[in-house]
Amino acid sequence: MKKLIKNGTIVTASETFEADLLIEDGKIASIGANLSSSGAEMVDAKGRYVFPGGIDPHTHLEMPFGGTVSKDDFESGTIAAAYGGTTTVIDFCLTKKGEPMQSSINEWHAKSKDKAVIDYGFHLMIGEINDDVLAEIPKVIAEEGITSFKVFMAYKNVFQADDETLFRTLVTAKELGGLVMVHAENGDVIDYLTKQALKKGQTDPIYHALTRPPEVEGEATGRACQLTGLANSQLYVVHVSCENAVEKIAEARRKGFDVWGETCPQYLVLDQTALEKPNFEGAKYVWSPPLREKHHQDVLWNALKNGDLQTLGSDQCSFDFKGQKELGRGDFTKIPNGGPIIEDRVSILYSEGVEQGRISLNQFVDITSTRIAKLFGLYPQKGTIAIGADADLVIFDPTIERTISADSHHMAVDYNAFEGMKVKGEPVSVLSRGEFVIRDKQFVGSRGQGKYVKRAKYGQTLTSDANEAISK
Repeated sequence: MKKLIKNGTIVTASETFEADLLIEDGKIASIGANLSSSGAEMVDAKGRYVFPGGIDPHTHLEMPFGGTVSKDDFESGTIAAAYGGTTTVIDFCLTKKGEPMQSSINEWHAKSKDKAVIDYGFHLMIGEINDDVLAEIPKVIAEEGITSFKVFMAYKNVFQADDETLFRTLVTAKELGGLVMVHAENGDVIDYLTKQALKKGQTDPIYHALTRPPEVEGEATGRACQLTGLANSQLYVVHVSCENAVEKIAEARRKGFDVWGETCPQYLVLDQTALEKPNFEGAKYVWSPPLREKHHQDVLWNALKNGDLQTLGSDQCSFDFKGQKELGRGDFTKIPNGGPIIEDRVSILYSEGVEQGRISLNQFVDITSTRIAKLFGLYPQKGTIAIGADADLVIFDPTIERTISADSHHMAVDYNAFEGMKVKGEPVSVLSRGEFVIRDKQFVGSRGQGKYVKRAKYGQTLTSDANEAISK
């Protein structure tokens, strides 16, 4: 059914203006003043912003880790994302050494099929490089539309890859049009520091942070940047948490290296003291990289403002406090890493960023949607408001004030990392390809409404024809 959104203030990464939007067949058909269309459903957005749907480039839904599985799956996780103003997520598909990557991709398709309520895609982990992997990557790009590949520099003996694997992945990505992503922490040094801490009986959650100091993130980030320059390739550093890593990314970009950086809301508003909470409550805040000392927050905000960091992901990887995080009582290394972030990503950036004058309204849209779409082969079908683009839209009320709480969130997990935090501004209605998923703060979507998106190669645009080929 046609829809006509009237009286809203449209905000893109470059413009802010009052106009109406006509939606037909899931696409934006017209933008202009005083539009009318017979038979269209009228939606009044007076006093509200109309944003392009948020894109979360960093989620771990139903992911196995630390002897358990993250609590939010592709149903609960995408419902929560939609409530938070996100209309597309890109989830990390984990591979297994010695097995075809396609088997892991098939597993992720099975997890997500007929569950997601918003559109989604996959990144693919590269844990090893050999002739079989090199032969499979072109097929993954061409047939699956997976054009981003993640290499872990941490989690020794679990996910960690060596420098040869990283470098050869960078070279291959340059040749084939992929974007390499890195979890940048020095896993070997962390392994040593962790063993030393346990020998001393240092087992509380705070030691998760103290054995992963900012220096190990900065070193790994710098190393990845240097290898990217040597390969003349492209790099995206996920979940940047500290000044040390920001400096390495900024330095690489000044040299002309094709390097991009992402941070997450938890690093912008929470700090290391959360891990010191008594009665094991600090375990709720165990994720990697860890929360940092508070002074790093200003550095991250400034990096978003000046462009040294460009995107905001959630790194959603939720585990219940009871029964899951508690697996690490008496040994911080056994606490499942991750937190419930997906629902509050957009609101926190708006409230703490735009409302506090740290970033502009247009930067907010770029950081949460447009730049992500451009980097990950979704633009211009997603990430902007333009004629012919998917009608992925957020109607946002900047005046609403609310308090974040597990009592009112929509994630499946039993706690909220931002419990008690007051934010201003909230998505009230969210549309995916022209259909309401959230309407007047109520879920009206349906399980399986979201579709798998095949993405374009790095630096290329997603054509309308390609987007109509959304499948699986």
